[in-house]
Amino acid sequence: MALFFQFDIPWDLEPFGGEHLLVFHCRAHNDASDPQLADGRLVPRYWDAPQPPYPAPFWRVLIQSRAALPDPETEPSLCALPLALRPFVDTPDEEGVGSQTFKVGGTPSWAQGPEDYRCACGADLVYVCQIPEGMDFAVHPGRPEQPYSVRADTYWLFLGNEVYLLACPARCDPAAVWPVNQN
Repeated sequence: MALFFQFDIPWDLEPFGGEHLLVFHCRAHNDASDPQLADGRLVPRYWDAPQPPYPAPFWRVLIQSRAALPDPETEPSLCALPLALRPFVDTPDEEGVGSQTFKVGGTPSWAQGPEDYRCACGADLVYVCQIPEGMDFAVHPGRPEQPYSVRADTYWLFLGNEVYLLACPARCDPAAVWPVNQN
């Protein structure tokens, strides 16, 4: 899996302020996530649950304590770019939809309506950040083309869908994060 991006969650964004978010995605498997549910909750260890037709997830999203330091090594597939988070006021429109941009915190800009999930541990997942639809991640020359992408020199997360990362506020596991995909 390739490391697509990582950042420290701003301190004022509860309940994960000061923690480190890392987003990995397979270069060879580019699809949308499919939640596996049992009794109204995501299945135990949903971050490892099969994602048909694949036997396991093709992504990994982690929220780690501040003790985790960013990897100083650059990702060999993707071109490393600085990610600068700047404060802004995310004013929802008359329908309650927030800005459609890469953002941490604020109000989700649900493309198809809000989705709520309950962690296997029983906690309701909370919104952490979103990646806008069609966000390109530049790749180094000569890297294999990603399936279902539109250009050979970029990769996408989850088919380029808008992605909303929801995480377990109980922190039952660093990988207890669900990527909601909408377009």
